[in-house]
Amino acid sequence: MQELENKNAIVTGGSLGIGAAIALDLAKNGVNVAINYRKHATEANKIVDEIKKLGRKALAIQADVSVYADAERMVQTAIKEFGGLDILVNNAGINQDSVIWKMSEEQWDSVISINLKGCFNYIRAVAGIFKTQNHGKIVNITSINGLRGKFGQSNYSASKAGIIGLTKSVARELGKFSINVNAVAPGLIETDMVVSAPEEVRQKALAEIVLGRIGKPEEVAWVVSFLCSEKARHLTGEVIKVDGGQYI
Repeated sequence: MQELENKNAIVTGGSLGIGAAIALDLAKNGVNVAINYRKHATEANKIVDEIKKLGRKALAIQADVSVYADAERMVQTAIKEFGGLDILVNNAGINQDSVIWKMSEEQWDSVISINLKGCFNYIRAVAGIFKTQNHGKIVNITSINGLRGKFGQSNYSASKAGIIGLTKSVARELGKFSINVNAVAPGLIETDMVVSAPEEVRQKALAEIVLGRIGKPEEVAWVVSFLCSEKARHLTGEVIKVDGGQYI
């Protein structure tokens, strides 16, 4: 997409899976991309190298999304290196599954802190900048399980439902500054976590998918890139499912 040429983006959790696919697809469309990582430095640097091979600028920054100071530092570093910031994709997330009567406080807190507070931290860090420049695109990665819930995932589903509420509220607050805020809700996607899941779990989820196959990370990335482009300039506060009909 030509209108994305020379834009600058942050993609949280961009070293693996869906986040890596998003970072690479944005770069293919002409965007300079900064990604963060907590532990996967090798994987993050590999994505940076791939982005640079596409002729774009790239950064890998160690930052914990659950810590606001880290978010602010990453935003300022990206602006200094790229000369500006136009796009934020909040993708970083974890799951620590358990039925509610066995779930520990730590399991609840860590998932909420990374998945939901992480989104708040980065949106808060860019909001003033986007507001001043009177433009910006924010895309938050939620999940169909934030729309419907899932057995054994009360913490994950709550965090992803919270992202949907956050998306809609921030879209209302920032709309008058020409800032688009949307969410993408993947279903079952072929990531490392899904590949390593027990076959019976995969087959049960696959049976829900109308299109009869598991989605690919790049299929989520294509939708994110569209939402970051001017082709989506009249879309805000939306939640777009990329699930092959799994939610129906």
